[in-house]
Amino acid sequence: MQYPLELTFKLWALAPQISVADSQGNLVFYVKQKLFKLKEAITIFADAERTRPLYYIKADRIIDFSARYEFTDSNGTYIGAVKRRGLKSLWKARYDIFDGEATNLNIQEQNPWVKVADALFAEIPILGLFTGYVFNPVYLVSRADGTVVMRLEKIPTFLSRKFIIKTVDQISDREEQQILLSLLMMLLLERNRG
Repeated sequence: MQYPLELTFKLWALAPQISVADSQGNLVFYVKQKLFKLKEAITIFADAERTRPLYYIKADRIIDFSARYEFTDSNGTYIGAVKRRGLKSLWKARYDIFDGEATNLNIQEQNPWVKVADALFAEIPILGLFTGYVFNPVYLVSRADGTVVMRLEKIPTFLSRKFIIKTVDQISDREEQQILLSLLMMLLLERNRG
């Protein structure tokens, strides 16, 4: 992958959709979440026409705040999983990334006050339209020892939602898959914040 990656939410779509492009502008992933599913089911495609599925993300239980989301490739091979840390995530978003049953990486929101300020200013008439320019969350992916390996940050925009993923430290190909799929799932879960 050629970093940084740019993630863009499709603005006028019923089902949440994200396109992911590399630094050259080439489409890397196209994500579409299925509507009206009791259990989350997300497909990640290689093309915008949604003809070549690459990965699948499925929840382990029906609508639950701390469900575990399993990743498989198009052949059904297990890649990893991500799980929100339950009540700890109410104040500051936190997710654990799993490789089997072991958690080797985690995602954490850098500053929880950003979402508080965003929610307050969004309620102010007219001024609330511009919160996307001012309040932009940052999420850090780190190892168990605290070493940051990747960074996701929201780009200031007016209407659309754009994010940038940057690498900070060396990671293996398997870790890269686990992290990218976890960040995509986290964005779909956290899309109402910031």
